[in-house]
Amino acid sequence: MITANTIEVKVQKISKSRINELDFEHLTFGKIFSDHLFVVDYNNNQWGNAQQLPYGPVPMSPSTSALHYGQAIFEGMKAYKNDKGEVSLFRPFDNNKRINISADRMCMPGIPKEYFIEGLKQLVHMDKDWVPTADGASLYLRPFIIGTDEFIGVKPSDTYKFYIITSPGGAYYNKPVKVLVETNFIRAVEGGVGFVKASGNYGRSLYPTKLAQQRGYDQIIWTDARNHRYLEESGTMNLMFVIDDVLITAPLGDTILAGITRDSVLTLARDWKVKVQERKISIDEVIDAHKNGTLQEAFGTGTAATIAHISTIGFEGKDYVLPGIEGQMFSQRVAKELEDIRKGRAEDIHNWMYKIA
Repeated sequence: MITANTIEVKVQKISKSRINELDFEHLTFGKIFSDHLFVVDYNNNQWGNAQQLPYGPVPMSPSTSALHYGQAIFEGMKAYKNDKGEVSLFRPFDNNKRINISADRMCMPGIPKEYFIEGLKQLVHMDKDWVPTADGASLYLRPFIIGTDEFIGVKPSDTYKFYIITSPGGAYYNKPVKVLVETNFIRAVEGGVGFVKASGNYGRSLYPTKLAQQRGYDQIIWTDARNHRYLEESGTMNLMFVIDDVLITAPLGDTILAGITRDSVLTLARDWKVKVQERKISIDEVIDAHKNGTLQEAFGTGTAATIAHISTIGFEGKDYVLPGIEGQMFSQRVAKELEDIRKGRAEDIHNWMYKIA
């Protein structure tokens, strides 16, 4: 048993590590999982029974409430290994705050900091050899909470489980993405759950994304539910544009996820005295900027993708091709700076990195 600050964690180690099966030179995203997982139970209005167990299937009744009524939320974050072999998490306290915002909206109990942070620390420390060292690679961390009542009446679950699983991976996108502006299907509406990481948000995106991919696009750009004119997010990413040397992104609200990478990019931009505007931006404004030559770049930001460059924007049957990637572009500069901070090669003036091993 490991004592982790204010909690006790029961530990059952895997009998034989699977790490020798991992090809660190050819990492994909989200397909290989590390040796262990972390789990905590919620019963009688409190969290407890923290455990680290070998990764594998977990028992679940067919009547488990999360399977029927969608009480399921998650976070995405990463651990990095620097050039000295030290392992750190990127902004874990912000992920803890955000999962609890999601929990509140989905009528679920929040996970206390001691379980969230200490669970991450203990799990990643145990599986630290799974953290890749190559640039662009990391150990992806997936904390999530599900309702576990064995009951199919429509009500909030009384019991829950909090899990953390980890997965070594490389780049989510290995090339600039081609995106289609979606003007029919809707991701989020005012008063809805678009601002939280609820599993259902991603389920509803799969069909329109599939249709776009059948037309040769990688992802879609979601537009506002009222008029389908204002650009909100792209796939699973926040969306940013550089127009006439101004960095523009949609403002946060109940249809926009408060991305931690988004916030990091905006923070660095302001550090560098780049003009930033958090405001509504319409597809008409973007097309006009493309036509007059002031649209310099467009990109998505997210934990999995970090910075995903956009090569083409499709709208109303026409493709608008953006300039190619160049070293002096803002997105290239900020992507490098974030990687250098995470790898310990640049000063971490905002104290984003949380060293654990």
